[in-house]
Amino acid sequence: MDKKTILIADDEPNIRLLVSNMLSKDYTVIGASDGKEAVNIAHNQKPDLIMLDILMPGMDGLTACYALKTDQATKAIPVVMLTAIGYELNKKLSKDIMGADGYITKPFSSQDLVDAIG
Repeated sequence: MDKKTILIADDEPNIRLLVSNMLSKDYTVIGASDGKEAVNIAHNQKPDLIMLDILMPGMDGLTACYALKTDQATKAIPVVMLTAIGYELNKKLSKDIMGADGYITKPFSSQDLVDAIG
């Protein structure tokens, strides 16, 4: 059986590496360094799940999430926001306005990731 593909978008290479290390045994993990790259990869590779950092240069995670969720080609792909900012307002904005399917606050454990992938 093919592994599911997870796209992790974070401007910090160490976070992408950490997520990849935590998940690569069970999933194919691909990385993007900003929201624009994530949207492009999502269009081309159609991952099974996208994890987006909120604070990234260029196109941030919230903007990327909105772009993905309002596009017919990518709107069905689940998006989980990854962020160091656990404010309720961010969670509400991510889910209610931008269409995110989940929310993980940094620092996170591999169990947090697995739970979000669910």
